[in-house]
Amino acid sequence: MTQQNILRTGLLRYFTEVQLERIESCRIGIAGAGGLGSNCAVNLVRSGFRQLIIADYDRVEATNLNRQFFFPDQVGQLKVEALRANLSKLNPELELQTFSERITAENARRIFDGCQVIIEAFDQPEEKRMLTECFYRSEVLLVAASGLAGWQNADLLVTRRIHPRFYVVGDAESEVSTGSPPCAPRVAVAAAKQSNLVLAYALGEL
Repeated sequence: MTQQNILRTGLLRYFTEVQLERIESCRIGIAGAGGLGSNCAVNLVRSGFRQLIIADYDRVEATNLNRQFFFPDQVGQLKVEALRANLSKLNPELELQTFSERITAENARRIFDGCQVIIEAFDQPEEKRMLTECFYRSEVLLVAASGLAGWQNADLLVTRRIHPRFYVVGDAESEVSTGSPPCAPRVAVAAAKQSNLVLAYALGEL
């Protein structure tokens, strides 16, 4: 039995064959492979998603290890390649495309061509705004995040439905600063909420 079959066999304890086939046929784009993106990716792979497109131009740094799905021996590697290696340990038969380039208004549609869902996982507000403007009026489900820094009450991280194909997770307030850094618990909560929206969508319940 292959590693992929081991994961799939385990998933069939929780999903029907039809449900799992729906999950496996859904193509997901992840814009950013940092705290949100890397944690969304592992949540999705553990849920049975196989078709992923992940884009990020950055490299793993020591300061990323407090909240991102990377390991000390990967510091200095391109994030998309390090993430590929880590996700492939869960499912070596992933249909995973990676782009080690900065996402812009000019290339976003090319990079995420064919995706039914795009997860916005950027750090900077201007990048978040750019991606939203690219896909806001499209048929793609866009799942964004805003406000997840610090260690305040994680229950403040809520899911808001902006319109039927656009959701935002977060408290919409807490920005990263010296006194409010990005920390694993709140980042992981936001990423889990984003991933859960994608799972619900794939199963026809969103």
